Amino acid sequence: MKHLIAVLSILLISGSMYSQNPTPAKAQDKPIVIINGVIHIGNGKVINKGFVAFKDSKITNVGDAATIGTDVSNYEQIDAKGKDIYPGFIALNTTLGINEIEQARATNDYAEVGHLNPNVRSVIAYNTDSKVTPTVRSNGVLMAQIVPQGGLISGQSSVVELDAWNWEDAVYKTDDGIHLNWPNMLVNKFSPTESEDVQKDRIQKSLNALNDLFSNAKAYSLIKDPKEKNLKYESMRGLFDGSKRLYVHAGYIKELIAAINFGKDQKITIVLVGAYDAWRVTDLIKSQNISVVLGRSHSLPPREDEDVDLPYKLPFLLQQAGINYSISIDGFWQVRNLAFNAGTPVAYGLDKEQALMSITSNAAKILGIDKTVGTIEVGKDATIIISDGDALDMKSNNITTAFIRGKSINLDNIQKQLYRKYMDKYGMKE
Repeated sequence: MKHLIAVLSILLISGSMYSQNPTPAKAQDKPIVIINGVIHIGNGKVINKGFVAFKDSKITNVGDAATIGTDVSNYEQIDAKGKDIYPGFIALNTTLGINEIEQARATNDYAEVGHLNPNVRSVIAYNTDSKVTPTVRSNGVLMAQIVPQGGLISGQSSVVELDAWNWEDAVYKTDDGIHLNWPNMLVNKFSPTESEDVQKDRIQKSLNALNDLFSNAKAYSLIKDPKEKNLKYESMRGLFDGSKRLYVHAGYIKELIAAINFGKDQKITIVLVGAYDAWRVTDLIKSQNISVVLGRSHSLPPREDEDVDLPYKLPFLLQQAGINYSISIDGFWQVRNLAFNAGTPVAYGLDKEQALMSITSNAAKILGIDKTVGTIEVGKDATIIISDGDALDMKSNNITTAFIRGKSINLDNIQKQLYRKYMDKYGMKE
């Protein structure tokens, strides 16, 4: 069976060579203005018939189309009447570009051996030629956080733009944070393989390893120019000077409380990832000014006795508590459904613009890039999408145009190519 899977994987890889990804876009060479569309700023505000102008990759003006204050006679004009304009969506906690075909090991480069790898950098493994990336981009996701996996400390994530020749071109923010998989603190009294004492001992060993590593790294960070550099400790310097975040992947309430206390003791900025029990400890999270990256809302609750629609309600519960949060989809190919995972909670109390913020401005704040992206405002990057329909609604979503820092992005992908191919074969019209 394994041999069969390997053969099929090779055939898929070789077959995909006949369909190349679109050539990366060239830099913006002339000013552009989009007019008459509904502009969703990304901070909760909406301009019903507005315009957005951008030049040299930066937004130069935004406002009501009836009162354009900018001379746009020399601008390329895009009429977006009847369409919606949004900031480009930002996907957090993904393995996009470092995971391609799950059954073909050679295409997966998301984890290193060992348990404590703070020095591992996911971005150098990022593959801009991934066939998955264009399918994600076609649904409005223009930026992503590329996150390593495995071990106790997986390594460092980076933020990339989803249109580039190589990882150096793609990178938007290098090594934005370190990812820690908090030890599962659940002790199973009925485990057939491990006694309670063995489980408790294993948990304590993991916690001791974390405390030792962070204590040593903190002491090392006080040395400005060490004669002998320790790569692990060097990578952790940013945690103690505030330039990096510690992304703690934890789910249940016990782990969340322990992780929050750990961050408080170490005096570092943490972000909770996954955190499906965050609604149980909103007061604690809010008091420590901690942001939360929720997992996919299109999922089942972790416990059998919880409301079946709890994942849909989580964003609204955090919104009510005043917590900064983002919605994410862990993995890679399902990232194309990010907008729909943000849109579904609208039916469970969340406002539409709040839902949009969860994958634009809120995400940018968590990543520390909100000064340049996340909203359609003057001075920020012209990373924008236009949709012929509600971009958060899977029935009407139709991304027609996209710009990354003013560059016009080709939204074609292998799935669209196959669609056109077989529509043509059977003589069917789109």
